[in-house]
Amino acid sequence: MLFESLPLIKPIAKSLQEEGYVNPTPIQAEAIPIILEGSDILGCAQTGTGKTAAFAIPIIQLLSERTEFQKKKSIRSLILTPTRELAIQIEESFRTYGRYTNIESTVIFGGVNQLSQTKRLRAGVDVLIATPGRLLDLIQQGFISLREIDFFVLDEADRMLDMGFIHDIKKLLPLLPKKRQSLFFSATMPSAIVKLANTILNNPKQVSVTPVSSTVEIIDQYIYFVDKGNKNALLLDILQNNDMKSVLVFTRTKHGADKVVKYLNKHNITALAIHGNKSQNARQKALQNFKDQTTQVLVATDIAARGIDVDNLGYVINYEISNVAETYVHRIGRTGRAGGAGTALSFCDAEEKAYVRDIEKLITKKIPVVTDHPFPLMIHNPEKKVQQQGFKKSGKSSYKKPSTSSNHKSDTKKPYRKRY
Repeated sequence: MLFESLPLIKPIAKSLQEEGYVNPTPIQAEAIPIILEGSDILGCAQTGTGKTAAFAIPIIQLLSERTEFQKKKSIRSLILTPTRELAIQIEESFRTYGRYTNIESTVIFGGVNQLSQTKRLRAGVDVLIATPGRLLDLIQQGFISLREIDFFVLDEADRMLDMGFIHDIKKLLPLLPKKRQSLFFSATMPSAIVKLANTILNNPKQVSVTPVSSTVEIIDQYIYFVDKGNKNALLLDILQNNDMKSVLVFTRTKHGADKVVKYLNKHNITALAIHGNKSQNARQKALQNFKDQTTQVLVATDIAARGIDVDNLGYVINYEISNVAETYVHRIGRTGRAGGAGTALSFCDAEEKAYVRDIEKLITKKIPVVTDHPFPLMIHNPEKKVQQQGFKKSGKSSYKKPSTSSNHKSDTKKPYRKRY
């Protein structure tokens, strides 16, 4: 299927052609016609599947066709999303796809001064992309009215619940017109998500093109069993490989992210952290430097990284295994996007083995174990103090294409052979 076979208006088709869009992704091919016909959608879709274009393109087209509203700008479409980074990227997509239309969009989020945001709202916009907290705040201040909303999009619904936004969503729903088109997207569909969707949608059509496990099929995944105290040394050893030009590293905590960055910078690896304690300007600068490859390593927590979308990102490293299996899928989904290649490496200490079992159960496959590395797991009792092993100081990496085993117990049976 080609984009040119979809019933898109010429301004949008032109922008897509300039962006090099030829074949729609499965969710785009299914969702765009449904939205254009006016139906609500219940969509199960991971990030990295082209979901933003799936709702942004038809919304821009439908708004463009409603000429009676074009003289006086008012908010006709609301996209609610959990993080600042994701909100910014969605707004960039609306600008890109709608560059040859007169549709105006803006983004609002917390953590920054509201003056520039309220100034833009006063000028008039058609599409508002927002995080829940700042949206409610500006509604209470009288800067925003949702009375004329025609299109409501709830994106990343499962993450909304994980981050505790359910109460904010419930406050917003009564402020929306009952007559509207609603689009609901979530990477997973537990009972709580289905219940929420039932309060928002009216006779929705379901689009489910990405089961959780499918997003990991094209990504090369490997596990390194390593003592907790040796994770820094292993990370440094791997990053000194010449192929590691752009690497996204995940930690579970903000403090942990900062510690990893400090360690890497000390050993001449350019690294920056992105997490909730960083200012918005610092986060955007870190992300831009990473995209420009002036920073080799971006260390992120899960919430901060949700909206990170970097073209041709080759490597994701789970410095710490997530205790939520679905989060692992979201993490490694930062690479291998749009059908590209990607590699995910995970460092697992003794305490984290149970998390690996949960992940493998979810993705219904065994993750190969790298046994040939310099810091194999030696102490299986997590309460024992781990002594840091040394690492080569010449700056030359011992990392090579992983030699693997599918048996998790093999990590102590094939120790690393001296390569230094």
